[in-house]
Amino acid sequence: MAILNSRLTPREARARVARRILSSSDTSALLHATDVTPMPSSEGALGRPAASDGLYEGYARVDRLPEELYRKYDVKRGLRNADGSGVLVGLTTISNVHGYNKVGGTVVPDEGDLIIRGYRIDDLVAQTHGAGRFGYEEVAYLLVSGRLPNAAELADFNARIDSRRELPTGYLSLFPRTTESSSIMNVLARSTLLLYAFDEDPDSTAAQHEIDVALSLLARLPRIAAIAHEASVSVANGDKLLVPPVRQGYSMAETLLDVLRGAEGFTREEAMMLDVMLMLHAEHGGGNNSTFTTRVLSSSGTDAYSTYAAAMGSLKGPKHGGANAKVGAMIEDVAAHVLRWDDDDELASYLERIAAGEAFDGTGLVYGMGHAVYTKSDPRARVVKRYARRLASLKGCEEKLALIEGIERLSPDIVRTARGTSKPICANIDLYTGFVYSMLGIPADLYTPIFAMARLAGWTAHRMEELYGAGRIIRPAYNSVIESKRYVPIEERGE
Repeated sequence: MAILNSRLTPREARARVARRILSSSDTSALLHATDVTPMPSSEGALGRPAASDGLYEGYARVDRLPEELYRKYDVKRGLRNADGSGVLVGLTTISNVHGYNKVGGTVVPDEGDLIIRGYRIDDLVAQTHGAGRFGYEEVAYLLVSGRLPNAAELADFNARIDSRRELPTGYLSLFPRTTESSSIMNVLARSTLLLYAFDEDPDSTAAQHEIDVALSLLARLPRIAAIAHEASVSVANGDKLLVPPVRQGYSMAETLLDVLRGAEGFTREEAMMLDVMLMLHAEHGGGNNSTFTTRVLSSSGTDAYSTYAAAMGSLKGPKHGGANAKVGAMIEDVAAHVLRWDDDDELASYLERIAAGEAFDGTGLVYGMGHAVYTKSDPRARVVKRYARRLASLKGCEEKLALIEGIERLSPDIVRTARGTSKPICANIDLYTGFVYSMLGIPADLYTPIFAMARLAGWTAHRMEELYGAGRIIRPAYNSVIESKRYVPIEERGE
C-alpha cells in the first residue's frame, strides 16, 4: 500500500489502477441535466410583483408565535426541556450518551461518556487497536446484533459485506447526477433510494431482509460516494469517469482510502486513524436528529431505503452532520487571520471577534464548541485527539493541531462571556474531524458522507429497535392556537 509515484496527480495515480472508465454514454453521472423552467419567483419567470407578497411573506404573520405562548402551554421546543435536557420519548438498549446528571430536577454537568451496548467507546477503540486490528466492523456487528462477535462471526460478517460490494447491473447507467454546485450527501441519498428499485422485495421489514439491506449499504456506499466525487471532478476537468475497482477483504477504512487513493496507496497508520473516526461516528444515541429521523420513519413501517435516505437528508443539515464543514472553514479562517498561532492573546482576540459576530461568517458561533448533551467533555473528542497526535507527528502537522487545541482551550471562556452564561462549554468531535480528514487527503465534500457511512450501523440498530421493540407510530401532539374565522367570498377580500 505504499505510494507508487509521488509525482503523479491524485487523478493520474487513480487512473493507473485497473479502474473501469466510463463515458457519458455509459452513465448518467456525467450528464448535466438542467431544469429549463426557472423558479416562479425569478426575474426570468413571474418575478415578485405586489400580488405575490402574501404568498412569499405570509409566513411571517402566522409562523412566528409569541414566546409567552410557548411558556403558557409548556411546549418542549426541539423536544427539549427548559433546562436543555431532552424530552424522554423512549427506552433503548443500544447506547448511552452521558454528559450530565439530574439531581433534584437540576442538570449537574459531568464528564462525557459514550457507552455502546454496555461498552465504553474508549475501551472499544483501545482494545481493538491495541490488538492491531480494525474496529469499525466489530462495533457495527455489536450495534446490529447486540453483542461482540467471536472470530468466526466477525469473519462471516465481513464476508457478507464483501459479497455485496459490486453495484447492481445497470445501476451506473441510472446513477444520480452530481454537479459542482450540488451536495454529495444529496447524491448519496438519491443513490440509496435508487437501490430500492434493484431489490426484489424492497418493502419487506423482516429482520433478515433488514440486516441484508444494511450489509449491502455498508458494502456499497463507499464506492457510491467515491463515484459521486469522481463524477464531479470528471465534469470539472472534462475527463471520463474512473470507477474504482472492488476489493475483497478490506475493512471499511481501507475501502474508503482505496476508492479515493487508488495507486497513490495508503499506510496502515492512515487506515487505522480513519477506522478510529468511523468507530467514533458509528452511534450516538436515539435523540440526535438523523437517528430520531430514522426512528420516526421506521415507526411508520416504511422501507429501509426510504428511512436511510431521510436520515442522510437530516445529517446533511448544517446544524447536524454538516457542521464539520463549517468547523473546517472556521479553522482555516482563524489560521489565515492569526499570524502567531502560539500567541494566546492574538488567538483569543480573533476568537472574541468571531463570538461577537464580527469575523468569519458573522453568526457569532464558534463552530466545534458546545454540545446538546456533553457539558464538561466529549469522549469522542478525547479519543480522536489522542490518535490524531500520532498522525500529525508523521505528517508534520503538529502546529495546526496545536492551533486547534488552542481554540479548544480558549473558546469556552470567550463563548460564555459573549453569551452571558456560566454553563460549561466543551469541544465536540467536529472540532477535530476536518483536521484528521485533511491529513488523510480526504476531499471536504466527502466529510459528511463518511459520517453517514459510519452512522449507518447505528441507524440500523435504532431502526430495528423501533420496528421490533417500540411497535407504535411516533405521533407527537401540536396544540392549536388559531382563531376561528368566517369564510369571506373572494370578491369581498381586501388587497
